[in-house]
Amino acid sequence: MHERSFSSDNIRMTGNEFIRKVKAYGKKQGVAVTLNASRGKGSHQTLYFGSAFTIVRNPKDELKTGTFHGMCSQLCIKPNDL
Repeated sequence: MHERSFSSDNIRMTGNEFIRKVKAYGKKQGVAVTLNASRGKGSHQTLYFGSAFTIVRNPKDELKTGTFHGMCSQLCIKPNDL
């Protein structure tokens, strides 16, 4: 069976899972989180966390570790908070 790991050094998460976790974290922190699927080319979507934003490339694809950390950095979120 395939097990997903969410430790900060071995991220295995799709874009959709990232979006879901950011929304849950935003709700817990009282920060508005919105997703704009029309602002982006092709399958790219813009995810807003308060006034910060990041681009989610293809929500169905698994995020690479560096991409995940970069997206967290753009949103001013610690990877371990997700």
